[in-house]
Amino acid sequence: WTRYRTRPEFLDQIRSIVAQDIVDIMLVSASNLEVLADDGVFKGSAVKPAIRANDTTDVWVVRGGRYNQKPSRPFRSASLPLTKTRTDLGLYSITFNNDLDADLESLEAFADFRAEAAECGFRYFLEVFNPNVETGIDPEVLPHYVNDNILRCIAGVHTADRPQFLKIAYNGPKALEELASFDSSLIVGVLGGGAGTTRDCFELLHQGEKYGARVALFGRKINLAEAPLAMVAMMREVADGSLAPAEAVRAYHSELQKQGIRPQRTLEDDAEITEAVLKQQR
Repeated sequence: WTRYRTRPEFLDQIRSIVAQDIVDIMLVSASNLEVLADDGVFKGSAVKPAIRANDTTDVWVVRGGRYNQKPSRPFRSASLPLTKTRTDLGLYSITFNNDLDADLESLEAFADFRAEAAECGFRYFLEVFNPNVETGIDPEVLPHYVNDNILRCIAGVHTADRPQFLKIAYNGPKALEELASFDSSLIVGVLGGGAGTTRDCFELLHQGEKYGARVALFGRKINLAEAPLAMVAMMREVADGSLAPAEAVRAYHSELQKQGIRPQRTLEDDAEITEAVLKQQR
């Protein structure tokens, strides 16, 4: 690594993954969708484009900035009416921090978004992050705090305005099973989180499905891989039950060797589970 990708390079990587035709949904910014869709990238493809429908302050990670160190605040830059000409699906994100004023502001913005989405005939899936600041909540209780807030924020929402599915952090078997079993009409998906090892990626897919998740929405684990297309191919094998996580790591390293790509870690190190949440027992 010597520099960040340019926008054209990043768009080319998206084009490659869409052409691979393995993923079900490709999440992009509204501005990148404009370029890709107008270039015909999704034409005739089974890959569904979706946009990031809001940009809350906890994802404002900029060099020298500290915005993400304060309780999340709502913000939206994408125009739903303009986006609707290219896709009818987006990701709406919300973060609860046990801060009444900040959380209420976020919920009110979510209500405004739902009203506009309904008016435009726009569908969404809901991303609920773990708190981005210290909350004073016991770490053992925190996963259940997140679960309760997810259910609370959609408790009074009519079926037509509910999210198509959820995108949440994997907080261990108990918390995921609790949420997934509460309401069978609510489809739960797990987000990828940090890069981790290749085993972490495949293990998260495996455990997520085992304990009730039906969707996996990964970004950095693909974007930061040595061979993103090979990583996606192995992820699909794990998700479909064709390969166990440990087998998929070996298959991925074999593919790196075939392509002449030097791995970031040895096979032995890359086969280790390093994320604490993946070591939790049921």
